[in-house]
Amino acid sequence: MKEKSIELLNKAAADELYAVHQYMYFHIHCDDLGYDLLASLFKRTAIEEMIHVERLAERILFLGGDVIMKAAEETKTIRDVPKMIELARSMEEESARDYNLWANECTENADSVSKKLFESLVEDEERHFDQFDVEIENLRKFGDNYLALQSIERSKNISTGPPAQG
Repeated sequence: MKEKSIELLNKAAADELYAVHQYMYFHIHCDDLGYDLLASLFKRTAIEEMIHVERLAERILFLGGDVIMKAAEETKTIRDVPKMIELARSMEEESARDYNLWANECTENADSVSKKLFESLVEDEERHFDQFDVEIENLRKFGDNYLALQSIERSKNISTGPPAQG
């Protein structure tokens, strides 16, 4: 019973670690390109995924297991912004689907606390999915202008920053 929950919790932790790495990679590249809104979204999402890892790890330890701190996949080197967002959206959709299934498996193994943890993670993953879905829709509606506006906004903020001390 506990062993199956520990296995599922470790699979989820591996998925979350992969998401942390992937989103930080996207954050760094979007930040470098001046896409502050997207960079911020990826960074905030990575931080939330780190919190998920922590919550999963705490549950694994409570059940007497060992936390396997290995990402499920290698970080993908994608630099095309629409492809970044598409991957992020599909990652979140897959996590929500898996966590729903795993919550049900925890129920079958009489582990209601792990079930509740997975259900709470589903809520977060669906919210992340929705955020990335909105970004994809913005890119569809506004095209490259959407990214250009983010870059221009950064340039404007830099050029109108505090005056130089003299």
